[in-house]
Amino acid sequence: MDGLRNIVRQELVARQLEEQIAARYPVGQRLRVLDVGMGQGTQALRLARAGHAVTGIESDAVMLDAAREALAGEPDGIRERVRLVEGDGRDTGVHFLPGSFDVVLCHGVLMYAAEPDAMLAGLARMLAPGGLLSLLVRNGDALAMRSGLAGDWAGARTAFTSDTYTNRLGLTVRADRLDALTATLEGINAPLHTWYGVRVFTDGAAEDAALPADEEMRQLLAAEDRAGRTDPYRRVAALLHLCGVRRA
Repeated sequence: MDGLRNIVRQELVARQLEEQIAARYPVGQRLRVLDVGMGQGTQALRLARAGHAVTGIESDAVMLDAAREALAGEPDGIRERVRLVEGDGRDTGVHFLPGSFDVVLCHGVLMYAAEPDAMLAGLARMLAPGGLLSLLVRNGDALAMRSGLAGDWAGARTAFTSDTYTNRLGLTVRADRLDALTATLEGINAPLHTWYGVRVFTDGAAEDAALPADEEMRQLLAAEDRAGRTDPYRRVAALLHLCGVRRA
């Protein structure tokens, strides 16, 4: 989880999320955050360090243990701000009341959901009016990019007309298209406010790719950050980060 691709993903999403939170809420306001499918807790811990109260929900026991281990290494004040729940994104209505959170994160989860629209509707109900819904999904409009850049021409041709792909874990999962998700967000009363591309240039990096030196890494992240905000580059990013806002 500390490879180049994941570090680029986490850093870009954190920057984008911080930007959206800063634009919507007064400095210093303690927000109630729900992180659905929190994984090892990277974003949850960053938000807790920033002073927010974070609830992380995760169904994978290995990831939940990793999150607990990471949390155990934090100071008492930060640990007190984080609550970990075993479950998945379909169970939010079981654990929480509607309107319980100011920010809901759902990063890298929708590709595994059998009924993504129903899950998204449930997540939107968790938001207070004006709350922020942050989604990170595989970009269905750019599925051919990885295969094409790797010289896998048969795979690229198939990807043009497919909504699924085989990820690096060997699992066949689903991708989402910007137009379809925009319509879904409108339908669940959390219309799209803004969106970014994530990993325009580094998606093809090997799993064991070494991290560049500090200055090169800074420049890499600056280029990825700029591309993720700029057309046409963001439209061919491997991932899309969509931010919807719950109507009052």
